Amino acid sequence: MSNEKKLRSHDWFGKSDKMGFVHRSWFRTQGYPDDYFVNRPVIGICNTWSELTPCNGHLRDFAEVVKRGVLEAGGFPVEFPVTSLGETVMRPTSMLFRNLASMDTEESIRANPLDGVVLLTGCDKTTPSTLMGACSVDLPTIIVPGGPMLNGRFRGECIGSGSFNWMIKEKQGVENYTPEDIHEVETGVARSQGHCMTMGTASTMACMAESLGLTLPGAAAIPAVDARKKLMAQLSGRRIVEMVREGLKLSRILTRQAFENAIVVNSAIGGSTNFIIHLLAIAGRIGVPLALEDFDALGGKIPLLLNLKPSGSYLMEDFYYAGGLPVIIREMRSYLHNDALTVNGKSLGANCAVSPCYNTDVIAPLERPLQHEAGMAVLKGNLCEQGAVIKPSAASPHLLKHRGRAVVFESMEDYHARIDDPALEIDGSCVIVLKGVGPVGYPGMPEVGNVDLPMQLLQKGVKDMVRISDGRMSGTAGGTVVLHVSPESSVGGTLALVRDGDMIELDVAARRLHLDVPDEELAARKAQWMPPEPATTRGYVRLYIDHVQQAHLGADMDILRGGSGGEVRRDLH
Repeated sequence: MSNEKKLRSHDWFGKSDKMGFVHRSWFRTQGYPDDYFVNRPVIGICNTWSELTPCNGHLRDFAEVVKRGVLEAGGFPVEFPVTSLGETVMRPTSMLFRNLASMDTEESIRANPLDGVVLLTGCDKTTPSTLMGACSVDLPTIIVPGGPMLNGRFRGECIGSGSFNWMIKEKQGVENYTPEDIHEVETGVARSQGHCMTMGTASTMACMAESLGLTLPGAAAIPAVDARKKLMAQLSGRRIVEMVREGLKLSRILTRQAFENAIVVNSAIGGSTNFIIHLLAIAGRIGVPLALEDFDALGGKIPLLLNLKPSGSYLMEDFYYAGGLPVIIREMRSYLHNDALTVNGKSLGANCAVSPCYNTDVIAPLERPLQHEAGMAVLKGNLCEQGAVIKPSAASPHLLKHRGRAVVFESMEDYHARIDDPALEIDGSCVIVLKGVGPVGYPGMPEVGNVDLPMQLLQKGVKDMVRISDGRMSGTAGGTVVLHVSPESSVGGTLALVRDGDMIELDVAARRLHLDVPDEELAARKAQWMPPEPATTRGYVRLYIDHVQQAHLGADMDILRGGSGGEVRRDLH
């Protein structure tokens, strides 16, 4: 076997002993010829395709396109499946299984004869989970985002596949939508392959990958069904082979500067609050210091340039036609580390230096932003000692400084049972407090923070209220919603001690979230507090509950931070 340049896969396929025979001979069941085992980089195509993950239903075809590119560049492509995470169907929440999918990805890469990896991603958690796993191995890696759906359509208007979800209660209860109306929306809102076409978490994750330098330039916004998406997949297959030969590993790209770039870009596009929790987890895997406070310090005063739902009017298809993420990166160049390395071997700034904008209604120029300060705000105070987050660009300006009476729900079940009770004492000035939806408490930290308002208030025309929880919020949603309260209620954070009638003060400009209860009273309540029983006593969920970290650390598991690298010294015989 030739060994002109030793590849990682050489330890499997390049030896003339018994184990070299075993590894090659069983691979030959697929009909691979001799030259596949001679100095060809073995490229693993990590596929999150699943019929249970509608957003990723087209990735089986994409894998074949990537293989074509790998073969053209002289590589040996091998596709492998990992745990897929369908945001719209998994119970209790796909976030519970993000860390499991990352473990699957990490161990699948480490255990097999791979020299480089292509991550095929799409739905919300499939991007961060596979990237977290890949970071813990640190091989040359490139991401191929599956792409957004085409714009949803309803009676001549464009609608977002995620954003409409949060309007259904109001549409039915206030605007008198009939079952036939809702069915018509249902059949036209998600009308092509791909993930949600708002700036929800899936689109945010695709843009995160591109701004980190992990995709080819312009990959994030191309619609899933656009032929140029397959072109990008084929070119990515070619490029990963070159990356292996260049030794361009993830750790060379994912520097502190790359993470700072991603934070700035996320603020400029009005990205999801979920970006915070995923980027923190990714940084913990690759070993880059990153703290919750960095998201405010670096992105809190960044101008909003992208006019996309839920913070604007357009959808991802329009974003792509306007020029896509390279336009944002070019406009924001004065805020960015433009020399940051990307997967094509060039710098982020060089990749986007010539990126014309074709629609300034969709992508505003830096000198005329849609909002002057649109990034995430990180709140501190006695109600969130380790922090909480809010997305000001999706909130109601008149509620960004607010004092109101707490209306407390101890769990999601409690919320569902009482929120529409006409006897519930609540008005538009109240603060809805939801407990028990953090990483440990639910478990898994679901996207329930933007709970629907009471029907009695919707019918009076109330459109928004301050809502506070230890859970998350869908990137497709909006509202004055305080999220990721840390420590969570189920581990004894101050949120657990809030009672009906307590006064809560929110001041986003001052970055303050305060429970106006004397310290002595809080201490007395804490002394009486009892932790809830664990949701389960067995299996992965028990492992998760025992080891998951709090939101301000990215909700990764403590046993997964860092990495094991790509070396596996013991063979199977």
